[in-house]
Amino acid sequence: MKLLEVVGISKKFGNLAALTDVSIHVDANEIVGLIGPNGSGKSTLLHSICGRTIADGGSVLLNGKELVTTNPMVRAKSGMAIKFQLARIYVEKTVRENLMISLQAKDGMWSLIRSGTSKKFMPRIEELIVEFQLVDYADTEAKYLSHGQQQWLEIAMAMASNPSILLLDEPTAGMSPKERADTAKLIKSASAKCGVLIVEHDLDFIKNLCDRITVLHHGSVAASGTPKEIEDDPKVKEVYLTRV
Repeated sequence: MKLLEVVGISKKFGNLAALTDVSIHVDANEIVGLIGPNGSGKSTLLHSICGRTIADGGSVLLNGKELVTTNPMVRAKSGMAIKFQLARIYVEKTVRENLMISLQAKDGMWSLIRSGTSKKFMPRIEELIVEFQLVDYADTEAKYLSHGQQQWLEIAMAMASNPSILLLDEPTAGMSPKERADTAKLIKSASAKCGVLIVEHDLDFIKNLCDRITVLHHGSVAASGTPKEIEDDPKVKEVYLTRV
């Protein structure tokens, strides 16, 4: 059984068909890339998967559970986590406090009002701080982190609840080459614990990281295969690789 199975997703905004019969899947511990020119439907598909947008038709199955009409909270509780392009962190809070907030939110509202719950999260927080290279910044307010470190913190917050599937929207945007290389290692490490679906514009980054890549064009799947197959596909080469 596929971990995440998206089948026949369609979405219109007025007369504009943003997605038409789009299917994509992610297996356990697999990293799948999603590429395509601007306006190809990548963001709409990602939002349809995480629940920010409700598709007009099709299925979103996670571990065999149908989620296509559910809200983002239900999808999160079912094992879905997402990191958007712009970091959504609490800049006035420290790294530890950001991770604590994420864990308490996943644990439910009662945890937010119980002073005794924070202690149980400390081992997990320390694990995440080490894994995401934030040891030296654990007690630093997030606003003082570099751009790349802020992105890592948000990925750590997404991973805090041990999701089944991690959705990443252009996680390396604005990063230096060194930060992109470090981010690739972090994503690879995360894939040992969950499946990963990643939208990216940096083709060198994505082809060296992903097991498979799906290409969108005008809201439809134009190609899907291994990075080598996508790179060698004449249509992809002509229409996408110079435009993504």
